[in-house]
Amino acid sequence: MSFFGFIKGKFSKSSNNPFFQNSKDTPSDPPPAYTQDASPVAQASSALNVPRAPSAASSRANRISRDMVTNDDDPYAFLTSFDTIFLIDDSSSMTGSRWEQVRQVLKNIVPICTKRDKDGIDLYFINHRSNNTGDVSKGKADGGYYNISNPDTVTKIFNGTRPSGSTPTGGRLRSILKPYLAKLDASGDPESVKPINIIVITDGVPTDDPESVIVQAARKLDGMDVPLYQAGIQFFQVGSEASASKSLKELDDDLVKQGVRDMVDTCSWKADGAKGAARGELSAPQILKAVLGAVVRKIDRASTPPA
Repeated sequence: MSFFGFIKGKFSKSSNNPFFQNSKDTPSDPPPAYTQDASPVAQASSALNVPRAPSAASSRANRISRDMVTNDDDPYAFLTSFDTIFLIDDSSSMTGSRWEQVRQVLKNIVPICTKRDKDGIDLYFINHRSNNTGDVSKGKADGGYYNISNPDTVTKIFNGTRPSGSTPTGGRLRSILKPYLAKLDASGDPESVKPINIIVITDGVPTDDPESVIVQAARKLDGMDVPLYQAGIQFFQVGSEASASKSLKELDDDLVKQGVRDMVDTCSWKADGAKGAARGELSAPQILKAVLGAVVRKIDRASTPPA
């Protein structure tokens, strides 16, 4: 049974589909202080009504080349050209060592990102919401933490967040993608809008339907004819639950059948190096290497003329 068949058996699609409702790279200078963006939310534009393009591949010329995303001088050069967004699973199963592992990974990633992008990273949780107000004009969703450039800020945020509840991954992805797509559509010039990578770290099977969320977003991106790398979603599994590993793989595989751009990549880590998973705990270099690989594949695919 496919992942989405499994979900259908336990949840009503019409009621749960969100669209219906270890080396460290440390900068030589201290990163800039964290500043909170609390701009009012603008009204969402007509991005939700963008028609689907006849092809899943963008015809728009790439403005980002291979050399711009990785080179001999800087293997993580892509962080300069992309905004990095983290979505963290804070369901009840993430307590204990998994929570600490993710906290440490983010603390290690922040200085790497800040060294290349002074805006730092944005951080969201699946269940927890901050009191911060987003800003559609900046592609920011409500309830997140924005422009984090100091590792200590990650510690404070995690200390104030307690894992609990289920795993409505699709609903939270929708809330993050919606303002970005609105910003992209309202810009009039998609090439002026910085591409994003949404990095999802989770340990379990979603309790809603993320497939329809991602397919809908992919169709909007196709309709706007933006490059394949404009928005990517990378899923990383922590822990070793077989059901979670299977669901992530099936999510990646099933999306290919939908006839839309491939904007999802998945990866699992297991401490014992089991078949189909990388060996060792999830780490900052492993995450960035996987995200880089996904970006390079999209650039290469878009640069290859159809047969």
